[in-house]
Amino acid sequence: MASAMAGIAALRDAYFDVTGRMEKAVEGFRGQLMSVRTGRANVHMLDQVRVDFYGTMSPLSQVGQINAADQSITVQPWDTSLIKEIERAIIAADIGLNPQNDGKIVRIPVPPMNEERRRETVKHLNKVLEDHRTAIRNIRRDGNDAIKKAVKDKLISADEEKRATEEMQQLTDLEIKKIEEMFKVKEKEVMTV
Repeated sequence: MASAMAGIAALRDAYFDVTGRMEKAVEGFRGQLMSVRTGRANVHMLDQVRVDFYGTMSPLSQVGQINAADQSITVQPWDTSLIKEIERAIIAADIGLNPQNDGKIVRIPVPPMNEERRRETVKHLNKVLEDHRTAIRNIRRDGNDAIKKAVKDKLISADEEKRATEEMQQLTDLEIKKIEEMFKVKEKEVMTV
């Protein structure tokens, strides 16, 4: 679909800003979904973990090799002196996992989820979904403010304002629909035993 807003010089920057920010919100939601525990081991479960790497908080994936088997994850640090830091960071991330190390590798067993834990996870995902819906609506508000400012400054006509506002709503609805569909897939995955 061709964009009416992108075709209006006064709104072009606002359009690209809004679409870029909405896409980032959707990608942020996708990233959070990937890190959610489903009962099977998944390397993305550790995406939120940050390790103190010589004074710099770094993603776990930058300080070691992460592998996942069916019911466990292993982290093999590039520098074995970081083993204790990695263990501490996983515990501090509060993702419900208990790491163990043998001096060379950190092993993280991923126990199967019980029914109560599955429901808690879905409840948490609902909150994350609502936060991202709100973020997308806030981006829409910023876009609508840019449209109103262009009207006030007499840069666009009333017809262009109407088309741009409708397009802003369609864009918002489309992005919210994307995250809701991702949520439904993840919810099914979490609730499947």
